Amino acid sequence: MTEPVLLRELQAGVLTLSLNRPAKLNAINGALASALLAELQAADATADVRAVLIRGNGRAFCAGRDVSEAPTDDDLTGVQAVAQAIVHCSKPVLAAVQGWVVGAGLEWMLDADIVIAARGARFKLPEASLGVFVTGGITATLPALAGLARAKALMLLGDAFTAEQAQAWGLVWALVDDEQLDVQAQQAAARLAALPAGIAGRFKQVLNEIGLPAFEQALQRETAMQLALMGKPAG
Repeated sequence: MTEPVLLRELQAGVLTLSLNRPAKLNAINGALASALLAELQAADATADVRAVLIRGNGRAFCAGRDVSEAPTDDDLTGVQAVAQAIVHCSKPVLAAVQGWVVGAGLEWMLDADIVIAARGARFKLPEASLGVFVTGGITATLPALAGLARAKALMLLGDAFTAEQAQAWGLVWALVDDEQLDVQAQQAAARLAALPAGIAGRFKQVLNEIGLPAFEQALQRETAMQLALMGKPAG
């Protein structure tokens, strides 16, 4: 029996979504992106869900796109749709990350409202060195969080960086010991779920309108750039 690529658990208003391709370091394929998108869309419309926690099973949160699988025309659409669903979800979304957080995995992490990272986490944006373009709205989120100069350096040089650096640069809210990540993340998610109904969505809406006004434009431009690199027309 094939193991599902995404696991879900709803408890006391917290929907925990676990990326479940541990042998692949939870690298993203079409099935994983589709499953995550469906769960996020359902959570947005479900009153019993008060907060969403995204995490990864195994040694890594997410190693980016699964390069062992041939890309399909739907891959880019799926990654961008998940990013949009995280940002526009009316429920607060928390990401708990450990191990490697790479490429589209890092891009999805930055779409979350709050990030808690294990101290041993490592981050990297290798797209430029691979001849592909970034996704997930990171051309808006990363400059907003870390500043334009640092965003350019992280994207173009592609150097790995530590959890301590990620926190210092504003990409991560809290660092915890690796073995405490799940406990601390669940406690934070429970606090979000305990907020008055609807209040988090209102905060998210206004904060994103003011703090990320170019997010939709970023998604569109990223998609167009990647399609151009693939030799395909946009739209």
